[in-house]
Amino acid sequence: MMPAVPSAAPAVELLEPSDRGRVYEMSRRVRLGDVDRTGRMRLDAVARLLQDIATDDASAADLDRRFGWLVRRTLIETIRPASIGEPIEAATWCTGIGRSWAGRRTRIMGTRGAAIDAVSLWVQVAVRTGRPTRIASDFLDAFQDAAAGRTVSSKLALPAPDQRAASAGRWTVRRTDLDPFGHVNNAATWCFLEEVGGLDDTDRIGRAEIEYLRPIEHSDRELEVLVATDGEDGRMLAWLMSGEHTAAAARWRPGLSLPDGDGVTTA
Repeated sequence: MMPAVPSAAPAVELLEPSDRGRVYEMSRRVRLGDVDRTGRMRLDAVARLLQDIATDDASAADLDRRFGWLVRRTLIETIRPASIGEPIEAATWCTGIGRSWAGRRTRIMGTRGAAIDAVSLWVQVAVRTGRPTRIASDFLDAFQDAAAGRTVSSKLALPAPDQRAASAGRWTVRRTDLDPFGHVNNAATWCFLEEVGGLDDTDRIGRAEIEYLRPIEHSDRELEVLVATDGEDGRMLAWLMSGEHTAAAARWRPGLSLPDGDGVTTA
C-alpha cells in the first residue's frame, strides 16, 4: 500500500512504487569515470545515471519527441555508496504529475551493498523553444497508473542566500558541460557541490539536494560560489550566483538522521 501523502506534495519524498503502473529497470557497472579518488561513485555520476534511466524509460514508453524534459530539482540519499566495478541495478517510477512537470523516483542497488535513493522533479518543455508545456497525453497514458492519482508541486525547498553565506571562490562554466539546449547539464552542476563540500573526504553517507533556479549558459563563464553552514552537524548550504541572481542552490546533510523534522520520509 502507498503511504498517505498530501496533495501536490513537493518533490522531496522517497515514495515506494504503487502496486500498479510502470516501473522501468536497467543494469550497469560503476566505471572509472564515475568515481572519486577513493573509488566511490560521485553525486554527478549518480545524477547522470538518473538522467540516463529517465531518458531510456521515456524512449521505451515511446513518448512524443516534440517534447523534452529538464530537471528542476533532485534529492539523492546515499545509504551506502557504490564502488568502482560494482554491478548496480536501478529502478525508476513516476510518483506524481503536475501541470507541466512530474516527479520521478529512482532506487539504485549494488551487488556489494550499494544503496542510493533519489527523487527528481522534471519539467516538460517544447524542444524547439525550451519553454514549459502542459503534460502530454502520451505521458499520462504511460505513467498516470504509477502516479496513482498523486499530484506533485513545482515548489522548491531550499532557502535563498542570507547573511551567513560567504564566498568560496568561483566556478567556471565549460563548453563540455552544456546540453543541447545550451544550458549546463543538471548532472554537471553537481560538481560544484562535490568541490565545496569536499565529499571525497567523507564517507558519502547522507542526503544531498540541488535545485536549478535559472539556466546556466556558457556566457555566464564564471559564477560565484557562496557557502554557509546549516547547523552543528556538518550540514552545508551552497549557491551558484550569476551576479545578484541565484542560478542553483544545494544542501548537503551528512548521516541519515533528520533531527529538524522536515517532513521527508525515507524509503
